[in-house]
Amino acid sequence: MDKYTTFSSRCSLVAVGLLMRQLGIWAVIEERVHIKQKTVRHTPLEKLLDAFINILAGGQGLIEINTRVRPDRALQRAFGRARCADQSQVSRTVNRCGQGNVEELRQGHKEIYQTHGVGYRHDYAQQWQVLDVDTSGMPAGKQGEQVTKGYFSGKRGSRGRQLGRVWATLYEEIVVDRLYSGKIQLEKSFPQLVEMAEDVLELALAKRERTILRFDASGGTDKHINWSLNRGYGILTKVKNWQRVRKLTQSIEQWHDDPKVADRQLAWVPEAHSYARPTRQLAVRRKDKKGDWKVRVLATTLDHATLCWLARQPFKEEPKPIEEMCALAYAYDLRGGGVETSIKDSKQGLGITKRNKRNFHAQEMLVLLAQLARNLIIWTRNEMARHVPSWAALGSLRMVRDVFHISGKIRIDSQGRILKITLNRDHVYAARFLAGVAPALSSDNLALNLHKI
Repeated sequence: MDKYTTFSSRCSLVAVGLLMRQLGIWAVIEERVHIKQKTVRHTPLEKLLDAFINILAGGQGLIEINTRVRPDRALQRAFGRARCADQSQVSRTVNRCGQGNVEELRQGHKEIYQTHGVGYRHDYAQQWQVLDVDTSGMPAGKQGEQVTKGYFSGKRGSRGRQLGRVWATLYEEIVVDRLYSGKIQLEKSFPQLVEMAEDVLELALAKRERTILRFDASGGTDKHINWSLNRGYGILTKVKNWQRVRKLTQSIEQWHDDPKVADRQLAWVPEAHSYARPTRQLAVRRKDKKGDWKVRVLATTLDHATLCWLARQPFKEEPKPIEEMCALAYAYDLRGGGVETSIKDSKQGLGITKRNKRNFHAQEMLVLLAQLARNLIIWTRNEMARHVPSWAALGSLRMVRDVFHISGKIRIDSQGRILKITLNRDHVYAARFLAGVAPALSSDNLALNLHKI
């Protein structure tokens, strides 16, 4: 290879970097975020960009900047960097970030999402918008700011922080990510998360009346249910108050077996609890490991047709009672494949629990960078799926681990501009990646091809 040709083990990510610059995404961050730190060789925003590239390159910790980003000259060029800072310098910059920088980055996210997010352009007249709201534990060292004991699934007695998320389910996009102390779960953070989503999506009353909020029992208090209903939302939730659940279900005489879920039975609540607006309430019981029945109550304002659409079930004009009950239960069950899966995807694919900072605001900056990375991955995947539909099935883990790691050669001119990308034709995704991404980069006078490397 001559001095203008270089090898990259992440040749496909180079193409993604060029696409991101074409969309002007990082330019918004540079305009919005102002970190007060002296510039010696790299500006604070350049070091923040190095951290962002590392996330897309699969780096689980900032230390991996030195092994994933610094050696890859073409990767740096693709994202607009002439060189990469040392991981220790990047870490110090992140540590300097305060609450003001978090809000600046959040505002940058808002502008980027309103420009590129499909969920922001949702047609409310055509169909419902679906927002899933949830929190998830982020285990961390006990010396970190706002690291406390709290609920961490499968890790009793652990310490950490909580991640609150609002997920645009139909579009697989993160609308809001916010970090909380370990004690603050959905019961305390629900209204703030929804209001933040309203700000990003600009949800006036007319839009709220065509938006479904789906959330679990942590948010299913009378206070939160009535707050949501008074703001005009359609809701699908699980009731939190176990004493009320017992009272609502004790008079049920006949239960119906769920035809799809073993050891689960369904029944309508005979006398529904009164909320700010009328709701239908479904009792759901299932046997635990000891063989005892555990009962829950689901509450919704949605009609049968909407529940069938949400549950991806066929709609019938005159459904049987069990079909109506199943539509409601299955529509709630799919919450697990929505926001819960998205958080798991961020943890596995983007390593959001692996980069731990003692400083709370520094940690939230890393969370927000991962949020931007997650949405960029989805937008890239969707762009490629326009030309190769099979791309639509991939999540963050597969995209970062496999699709962004197609090796190849990059040709750069004397000014550092990327002229040619040659992907390793033996990679299983190479041909499909080329077919998917090439149309988006065709206006850049960039040559993309396949060759044996």
